[in-house]
Amino acid sequence: MISFKMPFRIFLVVQIFVLHNAFSQSLTELRQFEVKEAKQAVAVDATFFYVINNSTITKHTKNDGKQVASWDGTREGIVHLNSGVVINGKLYCANSNYPEIPMTSSVEIFDVKTLTHVDTHSFGIAQHGSLTWLDQKDGHWFIGFAHYAGKEASEGRDVRWTSLVKYDMEWRQVEAWVFPKNLIDLFTPKSNSGGTWGTDGLLYCTGHDRAEVYVLKLPKSGYTLVHVRTLPAPINGQGIAIDKSVKNQQLLYGINRPTHTITVSEIK
Repeated sequence: MISFKMPFRIFLVVQIFVLHNAFSQSLTELRQFEVKEAKQAVAVDATFFYVINNSTITKHTKNDGKQVASWDGTREGIVHLNSGVVINGKLYCANSNYPEIPMTSSVEIFDVKTLTHVDTHSFGIAQHGSLTWLDQKDGHWFIGFAHYAGKEASEGRDVRWTSLVKYDMEWRQVEAWVFPKNLIDLFTPKSNSGGTWGTDGLLYCTGHDRAEVYVLKLPKSGYTLVHVRTLPAPINGQGIAIDKSVKNQQLLYGINRPTHTITVSEIK
């Protein structure tokens, strides 16, 4: 048998390199836009970003933040849009009746050119909880369902019941996962409020208030998402979006509610 022994010094350098690349990731703010409606979430496409706030959506140019269109769903009974994602010219928004019980949810769909409401998909009383975010990956929907603690808790359930559910394109459930305990503790008493798949194949999630983004991946086995790292971020939780139109760069859009700003940050 032939054995190959690596010199200790080279071995140490290799190990340091591996560890460095396993943990070296940062989030750097590049710019801000002041938008008074910035309270719930932001979505983005190649030319515009969309600010989501309970019953309203406003459309803004990416170069200067100028508002060019708006939609108000108050008369249609929309009370709590949580987040959104733009896919092939349509804005898909997570909608719920938060903080009411029983939890009910739907996906509200808009034409981004005109910002008109064009379709809906209702989950009704969803078995998994309150819909907070959604995104597509590899021909499937990935949807975050939240549960809460205290007076906002559903009967017999708390934040531990928060989950990520995978559906096919016809909204049929395929798989589901729960969040690791350390993130549940950080979410509590609120829950997972935002999420988006990165161009690097990792999942980026937020809580309700903390200035952090949680990087996760699907497990090789079992039912619990793997927490890869936590990134300090210039946001306060809530709905986030990664600009998929930008190549060779990961730009994360988020909101800072106390200052009513949209932030654009680079993930490296």
